[in-house]
Amino acid sequence: MDRAGRPMRSASFRHRIDAEAERRECADSHCTDHQRDVRSMSEDEPRDPSPEERATAPGDVGRRIAARRKELGLSRQEVADRSGSATTYIQYLEEQQAMPSMSFMLRLANALDTTVSELTGSTMDLPPGTGHAGYHSQLIELSADECRKLLSTHGVGRISVSTAEGPAVVPVNYVVVGTFLAFRTVAGATPAAAAGHVVAFEVDHIDDALSQGWSVLAIGTASTVTDPNVVQNLNEVAYTDPWPDGRRDLWLTITPARLTGRRIHVHQSHTPPSG
Repeated sequence: MDRAGRPMRSASFRHRIDAEAERRECADSHCTDHQRDVRSMSEDEPRDPSPEERATAPGDVGRRIAARRKELGLSRQEVADRSGSATTYIQYLEEQQAMPSMSFMLRLANALDTTVSELTGSTMDLPPGTGHAGYHSQLIELSADECRKLLSTHGVGRISVSTAEGPAVVPVNYVVVGTFLAFRTVAGATPAAAAGHVVAFEVDHIDDALSQGWSVLAIGTASTVTDPNVVQNLNEVAYTDPWPDGRRDLWLTITPARLTGRRIHVHQSHTPPSG
């Protein structure tokens, strides 16, 4: 919904309609202060996120806005008043995939006593988990079925191996096929040292906006795939080529003998109640 409670249409369509409506309503130069404010904010309509933004972090801007608002104990109306916006507009930003204009993000960051970088996640080059712990968090042990569900079908995980220089943990693109995990590397690379050994394979997700997340740990023996038919099948089902450049056609599999996981769930905001 837009600020006036109407169903959302494309940004360019809304701009044309809203601008024309404002011109008609204010043609006699007797428009109200509210109409002037709405007209002056026309450039603050949120744009649709780009495909890159949608694929990278869908909804994270809205979640950060909502998390910060709740952390401060503010209602949507209070944030709207502070930022010179409307309650329905704040609700839309929190619940839909949208990217507000920079001018509005500056006002919103000021209203929420934070920075645009924090709200947009432009600190993404920092390690995850730089935020404060949730005030009332709960550590939950996950079942094996929950772990398998979180592993999903593919992603990026971390494999722990022993090398001549000592223990090493490196990220790899993986795919889940049946009961085993599989990843590609190249002979002589660090992940290839896993072959023939019991290894640990970890996958996690950190939600910086809400200071919560989960992790799954698989323990099992890594094996080199030598059957050409299996290699061909893995090449066909792989979601993507390995992210590093260069040819990587050595497949290894891990059949988990043990699968465990934990989730941190936050029930309340970061700030404890006063008193």
